Amino acid sequence: MSNAKVKAYAQALFAIAQAEGAADAISNELYAVARAYESSDELRNVLGDATIPSERRLQVVEQLIGTRANRATVQIVSMIVASGQVRELPAVFDEVIALSSAGNNQDLAEVRSAIALTDDQQTRLAAALSKATGKTVNLKVVVDPSVIGGLVATVGDKVIDDTVRTRLDNLKTRI
Repeated sequence: MSNAKVKAYAQALFAIAQAEGAADAISNELYAVARAYESSDELRNVLGDATIPSERRLQVVEQLIGTRANRATVQIVSMIVASGQVRELPAVFDEVIALSSAGNNQDLAEVRSAIALTDDQQTRLAAALSKATGKTVNLKVVVDPSVIGGLVATVGDKVIDDTVRTRLDNLKTRI
């Protein structure tokens, strides 16, 4: 799918989220779905397999997020899966999230951590990233065990890498 189509899909989906009056909540849920899709080979294979009947793929979506997400979120994910554009799901949803952040005059800050962060930690981290970048941030945390320890924060094109893995790599280079 071209970048123009991704943006068109995202704008339409964001308009739906706004019409539902839950743009922030829906964009948060879409973010979680996009990261789950990216991190699970099994999920990508099931949702992207055209030989599996569409009804079965939609049942998978319903089983995964049906009771945990806003009904509009389930319908948006189902529409992407049913339209055969599931490979573009992360790109489209990331664009929806960017639109939501921009609508709130925020920059998207994606943080990868080996463990889940508490609400207090997230609040303090968002404040620190805002201070470091000079911008208000929309913090999205991804639990990524490969980080080992520490954090990797990406705000726009700025990357702040304070992970154990990077520290170990730097130490190896010095030795």
